[in-house]
Amino acid sequence: MQKIYTFSMRVSSYQCDMNSRMKPSAILEIMQEAAGAHAELLGIGRSMLLNQDLVWILTRVEVQMARYPRFGETITLETFPMPNRRWFFPRYFIFRDEDGQQIGCAGSLWALLNITERRMSRPDPVLAMMPDNSDLIAPLGLPATVAEIGGSFDTQERTPVYTDLDMNGHVNNTKYIDWCCNALGIDLLSGHELASFALNYNQEIRPGQTIRTELHRSGCDFSFSGFEGDVRHFDVGGVIRPFSDD
Repeated sequence: MQKIYTFSMRVSSYQCDMNSRMKPSAILEIMQEAAGAHAELLGIGRSMLLNQDLVWILTRVEVQMARYPRFGETITLETFPMPNRRWFFPRYFIFRDEDGQQIGCAGSLWALLNITERRMSRPDPVLAMMPDNSDLIAPLGLPATVAEIGGSFDTQERTPVYTDLDMNGHVNNTKYIDWCCNALGIDLLSGHELASFALNYNQEIRPGQTIRTELHRSGCDFSFSGFEGDVRHFDVGGVIRPFSDD
């Protein structure tokens, strides 16, 4: 049973922003792909779970980047699950440069969704297939609840479009950070980056829903949330910093 899954990749142009650095959403995309590949090797991937009307869904994630990989750079990503917490499954990620130095890390919480009934499922179908990683050390704690901050305020309305949706028929987890970066804007992100960011996924967003987004900023801190009426669907929070000279 493979306890840790590792793969290397060269950063492509489509993964980069106007600053030739990986976009935060691209960071989440390769995490998603690595988690899926490892799950397949463990026998608990999408191909097996769909036979039981189940899929993995991401409920929380937190990412901390010492620096963002640049176009053309080769990086390595390591990922491994840790013992489950009731219905939730922690999974961690470590990003390394070509010299093996850690440049970022992330923690996430996953759950099983019954894709027909659109509700969470008990963890029993996958428990026996999980490796015993209790001897491994997580690079950070479990993702926390994102707090809404004070400060400046901006609101918009958004309805999911074709490119927002994934195979599960809802807005993909990576798209929320794109929505957030678009709200933060070109002027800010032409000279700044997200030192860290966290996402809480409270309710899925499906086609036809109109979501009210709220962006709050106070100094280097920000929060970005989405609502349908009084129902909170997601929260993003993080810290912005100027580009370093590394």
